[in-house]
Amino acid sequence: MTADAYYIDGVRLPIGRARDTGYYAHTRADDLSVRAIRALLERQSSVPPDRIDDVAWAATAQVGDQGLTLGRSLAILAGLGNQVPGYALDRMCAGALTAIVNAGNAIRVGAQDLVLAGGVEHMGGHPMAAEVDPNPRFLSDNLVDTSALVMGSTAENLHDEHPDVTRERCDEFALLSQERTAKAQADGVFASHVVPVTVRSAEGWRLVDVDEHPRPGTTPESLAQLESPFRPGGRVTAGNSAGLNDGAGGVLLASGSAVEEYGLEPTMRLIDYAFVGVEPETMGYGPIPATERLLERTGLSIDDVDVIEMNEAFAVQCVAFLDHFGLPIDTDKVNPYGGAISMGHPLAFSGARLAMQLATYFDRHPDARRGVTTMCIGLGMGAAVLWERA
Repeated sequence: MTADAYYIDGVRLPIGRARDTGYYAHTRADDLSVRAIRALLERQSSVPPDRIDDVAWAATAQVGDQGLTLGRSLAILAGLGNQVPGYALDRMCAGALTAIVNAGNAIRVGAQDLVLAGGVEHMGGHPMAAEVDPNPRFLSDNLVDTSALVMGSTAENLHDEHPDVTRERCDEFALLSQERTAKAQADGVFASHVVPVTVRSAEGWRLVDVDEHPRPGTTPESLAQLESPFRPGGRVTAGNSAGLNDGAGGVLLASGSAVEEYGLEPTMRLIDYAFVGVEPETMGYGPIPATERLLERTGLSIDDVDVIEMNEAFAVQCVAFLDHFGLPIDTDKVNPYGGAISMGHPLAFSGARLAMQLATYFDRHPDARRGVTTMCIGLGMGAAVLWERA
């Protein structure tokens, strides 16, 4: 019999653009993570920092300021105490989601009571795939097609397999993401989990407190004018894809005994999860079989789920997901606050953002009972996690 693992709180920094003039061009990835951890524990001040049992922190680029056993490094840098352990992990886009699941499992088997789980990605300092060396057998032995190593190309492949998911429908979904994020910002939705941070820029120090990536002036016409960089006449553009971004954040998970001991107020409970493999050439398909497996394992249907936070790596994978489950593009059930197309996608960090937005939805909608966080993952994988109101 397993114990319960509760989501207590989550904190992230404003997401920046991965460019020389972006928020975090002159800030280290580990320092971004330290700021998030300190802010999270300041909010949960009844928890002594040295009582944290583990720090599970993800990064896709496990090098430089994102290396050195990141979770342990952060425990030291954030002042949790030398007795607090930590580790790093990589499951590409699902890094933080995997860290959260690992932390939840440690609590559910009774091994730990309080765990920090999150992720960071400084794509400005570590451009995607710039510091990796894929084994040549991937291509020489025909293990994968060359397109499998270029995420935008996998999205074009997904378009090929799903001709009903047109460029026009993907642009429609992308516009909705921008509009929903703008409304959420205006309604103060992100204030529940976004904390400001002071950063250094070419002009000096400044405070940033809002995501840098959203484009509130986006129109159908401006989206239609964009061209695909991945193939001539392609359908995947900068407007209907997630951005290249920098970001960091994490969550606090706790056991029932820790909730009682420290007077914590849980928002939701980890119920179950599923990770699956799919064809690397169409990795965006991953959320569909992952969610199907999760629903099958729990005896639920899509109608039993009140809200879904899905990572918007590319609009094509989101629209294909909606079509598969018979949901309209503008359903309120999926990404009610927008997603990565508008906010950005700092790879290994994004799963933590999904959990935070799901918890925020539960706070704002007392009738909501169940939610799912789901995402596609590079090299052909999918992930889905089921949460229930605490």
